Amino acid sequence: MEEDYASNLLHIEPPKPEASVVDRLKYLIKLSRHTQAEFAKLIDIDPASVSRVLSGRLKPSESFLNRVVVNLHVSKDWLKFGTDVPFPRTEVHAPARFDGAPVYNIDVTAGTNTPLSRMFTTEHVVGYMKLPGLNPDYPIVRVSGNSMVPKINPGSYISIRQMPLDAPVAWGSIYVVVLPDFRMVKYVRRKLDDPSKVVLHSANPEFDDIEVDRSDIEALYLVENIINHDFVA
Repeated sequence: MEEDYASNLLHIEPPKPEASVVDRLKYLIKLSRHTQAEFAKLIDIDPASVSRVLSGRLKPSESFLNRVVVNLHVSKDWLKFGTDVPFPRTEVHAPARFDGAPVYNIDVTAGTNTPLSRMFTTEHVVGYMKLPGLNPDYPIVRVSGNSMVPKINPGSYISIRQMPLDAPVAWGSIYVVVLPDFRMVKYVRRKLDDPSKVVLHSANPEFDDIEVDRSDIEALYLVENIINHDFVA
């Protein structure tokens, strides 16, 4: 199969230096052996936008080009101007097949003024992870601190899925809880005598429970998977 793939690549003529950005995008689609819609998903861009760019109805923006560069490890000089080579950091003349869930250089417990959902952009992607049970549509982020030890080790990673605030809470499950001033990874428990509040519980017995008003929760992300590792001093 790999020999057939390599042989097929030999019959795909690379664009000439004077070719357009659109010509080079079409070349990447051929190399990837994806449909146009599949290619749009591969570079994390709306298929309608990709269609308009390829048809010449829309000029590709810098953001569009950056997504192609980051997601496919393509040379930006080659993509924009036809200089350099398409894949300067690989010996294989084809884009890497980025299967798996994106891993972001985001510490989910380090709160910022930027909503977490707006931080899931390609410039924060540091790699991809493919493991059994990992949904490629769910982002993977880092967790610092030791409040969830031994369930989650400091510096380990979690796969998370954003939940609507009006969705039923899976009581006893682990969530990323986004509050106005900070984010935490905790077990979320029901407060039986006051349904307007929830209890945030740590796995580490040295940490006390925290009660918060449900109305103060700005976002909830269900922890789907935990990817633990141990640090060696």
